[in-house]
Amino acid sequence: MITKEYVQNLFHFLETDDNSLFFDKVADDVNWTVMGTHPLAGTYHSKTDFIVNTFLRLNKILKKGVILKVKNIVIQNETAVVELESLSTALNGKPFNNKYCWVCSFENNIIIAVHAYVDSALVQRIIDENE
Repeated sequence: MITKEYVQNLFHFLETDDNSLFFDKVADDVNWTVMGTHPLAGTYHSKTDFIVNTFLRLNKILKKGVILKVKNIVIQNETAVVELESLSTALNGKPFNNKYCWVCSFENNIIIAVHAYVDSALVQRIIDENE
C-alpha cells in the first residue's frame, strides 16, 4: 500500500530539472492520459511516448524546463491524487503558472496509470507563442 510520505518523496523529484528519479518509478508501459483540447492532450501508452511528447516538448519552450511543485496529496488504497503547480517561465518571458491534478494508480510502488488534468488554454497559448 502506498503512503502519503512515499508519494511526497517521489513527486519531490519533479521540483528539479532532473526528474529521472521520478520517472524511474513509472512503468515503461504506463497508460498516461492528458485531458484537454490542447496539443499535449491524448493517451500515451508508454513512458517514453509520454516524456517525448509532453515533458521534452515543454522543456524546449520553458526557460528552466518543466518544474512541478506538489500542493496537495490524497491517498486511497493504491491511488494517489496529486495537485501540482508549475512556476515556470516561457522563452518569451511570460509565466507558465499552470495547475495540475494527476490521478495516479500504483502497483508495487510503481505508477502504472495516470489521468492528468491541466489548464488547456494556458498550454495552448504557451505552445502557440513559443514553438
